[in-house]
Amino acid sequence: MQNVNELSPVSWAYLGDALYEVYIRENLIKEGPTKTTGELHQEAIKYVKAEAQARIVRFIDRQLTEEEKKIIKRGRNQKSGHIPTHTNVTTYRYSTAWEGLLGYLYLTGREERMKELIGFGYAYLKAEKKEKEETEGGNQG
Repeated sequence: MQNVNELSPVSWAYLGDALYEVYIRENLIKEGPTKTTGELHQEAIKYVKAEAQARIVRFIDRQLTEEEKKIIKRGRNQKSGHIPTHTNVTTYRYSTAWEGLLGYLYLTGREERMKELIGFGYAYLKAEKKEKEETEGGNQG
């Protein structure tokens, strides 16, 4: 395999997307209660959609090393051939940067750091979701 730094950030993101998806699916199953695969899929979408990933990047910025910030910037600035219709260009680029960072860390043998960052992001999104549910629940009634 060629040097990781010579790979395109899109290649890092391709791998990072899969790694992040596996982490989310695994944690949703572990946390139970038992759900159907359809319910699990709907829940997973809340964590893996571009908007959620872009929020993670903004949230964890202070926890990133200078090298990781450079990887994020490189991924964010990478031109992509196709932007999904359900999101905007900026959000999509930040989500690609997140996936790129995860793929890069994995390919450079830093799986523990990758898992740590995913864990920070996952916890952040869960807290955000809980707060939203409490706010919406408090407004009903």
